[in-house]
Amino acid sequence: MRMNRRQWIGLAAGLAASGAVEPGMYLSLNSSLTGGKVGWPEFARLAARVGYGGVDVNLAAARKEGLAETRALFAELQIAASNANLGVNFAGDEQAFQNGMTGLPEAAQFAAAIDCPRLLAILPPAGKTPKDELRRILKDRLAAISEVLAKSNVRLGLEFLGPLHFRTAQPYEFIWRMDEALEFARECGPNIGLLLDVWHWYHAGATAQDILAAGKSRIVHVHLSDCPKMPPEQVRDNQRVLPGEGVIPLVEFFQALKKIGYTDGVSPEPLGRIPKDMSAEEGAKLGLDTATAVMRKAGVI
Repeated sequence: MRMNRRQWIGLAAGLAASGAVEPGMYLSLNSSLTGGKVGWPEFARLAARVGYGGVDVNLAAARKEGLAETRALFAELQIAASNANLGVNFAGDEQAFQNGMTGLPEAAQFAAAIDCPRLLAILPPAGKTPKDELRRILKDRLAAISEVLAKSNVRLGLEFLGPLHFRTAQPYEFIWRMDEALEFARECGPNIGLLLDVWHWYHAGATAQDILAAGKSRIVHVHLSDCPKMPPEQVRDNQRVLPGEGVIPLVEFFQALKKIGYTDGVSPEPLGRIPKDMSAEEGAKLGLDTATAVMRKAGVI
């Protein structure tokens, strides 16, 4: 029988005092499974109803609902507020960055107050600016973001993008390998790590050793999908398949996460795989069931 987070909490409460059990990885509902058919807060209710242990938070919508209302929602549902988007365009022009920074302190405080201390953003794999110059600009901006988030004990996960078509889309290649993304994150701040998407991990040529090198403190969140066998030049981001349908070594991936002690959310994100006519609940269940099967095979749940 599948155990959802509500049931897990009940079990853990009875055993925690003896140290017999520690919460492990849990699955978080991602909107790629629902096709945008469900808005917030019903999206969170769907996650709990289907059996997810957590939910990817629409932070802007949750803030509109209000802090008290959002805290009450999670108290009722007994699932984790797994992660939310940063909401600051740190890779854009200076004005866009400054505009985003204006609202960041309040957003970080709200995220911390709903027990969602993990924000996510995308690291550009290429750009119109030479690499060394762009690196300096983004390092300074991310260091400033790190300082703001640290005041609320919030972490930031940077997603590196591995497929060839991303890194060749602009004149200058930037950061797309996991090892380089990890090094850059460490330089930017103690609370900055990686959003580890297995799709990008695979297409960037990363290995289990890269996960071990990162360690628990630098893996902020995990995205899960799979990939059909295809040459690098044909890979597109919306050609993902469900976990277990492709060639990515998912057992190796999850066992490495287990070795570093990763105990946070895993969001299935099979972009392009869920049929458009499938209901939000059916898509959510499909993502949950396929991810659960792979994680059980790997021995992490």
